[in-house]
Amino acid sequence: MASRTKPREKSPPKSAKSRKNGKGDAAGPDAASPGDSDARARTDHLELFRQMFLIRQFELSCGENYSKGFIRGFLHLYIGQEATGVGAISTLRDDDYIVSHYRDHGHAIARGLDINRTMAELFGRSTGLSKGKGGSMHLFDVARRFMGGHAIVAAQLPLAAGLALAQQYKKTDSITICFFGDGSTNQGVYHETLNLAGVWKLPILFFLENNGYGMGSAIDRVRAGGNDFYPGLATYGIPAVEVDGMDVLAVREATELAVQNIRGGGGPQFIEAKTFRFVGHSYADGQKYRGREEVEEWEERDPVVTFPAKLIKMGLASRDQIDQVKAEATAAVANAVKFAEESPDPDPGEIFDDVLA
Repeated sequence: MASRTKPREKSPPKSAKSRKNGKGDAAGPDAASPGDSDARARTDHLELFRQMFLIRQFELSCGENYSKGFIRGFLHLYIGQEATGVGAISTLRDDDYIVSHYRDHGHAIARGLDINRTMAELFGRSTGLSKGKGGSMHLFDVARRFMGGHAIVAAQLPLAAGLALAQQYKKTDSITICFFGDGSTNQGVYHETLNLAGVWKLPILFFLENNGYGMGSAIDRVRAGGNDFYPGLATYGIPAVEVDGMDVLAVREATELAVQNIRGGGGPQFIEAKTFRFVGHSYADGQKYRGREEVEEWEERDPVVTFPAKLIKMGLASRDQIDQVKAEATAAVANAVKFAEESPDPDPGEIFDDVLA
């Protein structure tokens, strides 16, 4: 039987160890922490930091260019949640599918989508991933099996189930991972998709990025069950764990276990990562619904700050290596902005191209 839920914690969890709903395996960073300092461990952990820092610099640049008017429409930044996306996506194979929500920049970059074309898409330029027609919330790259960015809350869930059904039908051992936020869980399609995936034993990993807030309200104000979701997944017969979403190694270990179970025929799995966005729901959000003290508490566990410090302490990276990664990522983002600025606008004559009907 699943454990009872509890009220939302007002400060980040101090323990990084995962909790389970009785069906899943617990995971934590203690086992994930490297026991040696060989070249492979150094390269691997430094790459995780590179991806997180690249995402952070990309998002900061997006905010700056939104203020300048180069990026229009809505802009939902991933600042603070980098460890979650990087840790999870680092476990996937090239033939696995990824489906995301509208806070999708971090997932796209972690998957290896070209940052020049990604930035150009945000600028609305013809060289963008979706030829400038999708914008911030609709990043796609079929070649990398990155199937969006979806602006409609929870719309990605049934799409992910369809992809997983196709994988099951073709008898592959590839999987689909579906990222969604806590705000998606009050949509009926969330429950319908979980139930169908449980009944059909689909090869899908449901990945909840629980940052504690939907659009303008804390989750425990709008959900009767409080801030913990993972205990309720027993209802659908889906193994579920909770993991510290600010610890990239804990996230990766939990995801590795879940992916292994899915590939082994164990059916759908569910991970709830407790994370936090340091910025508003969208760039124009005044954040009047939460206090600055709470934000500052979480910022003390900023993965872009704490993880490189951990690598240096463990002897897996030097300060010079960390600085080099930062410099290279900063330069790459600057080049992406330059590429976007110099790219042409879409040709108005192409307005009906790529339209199904």
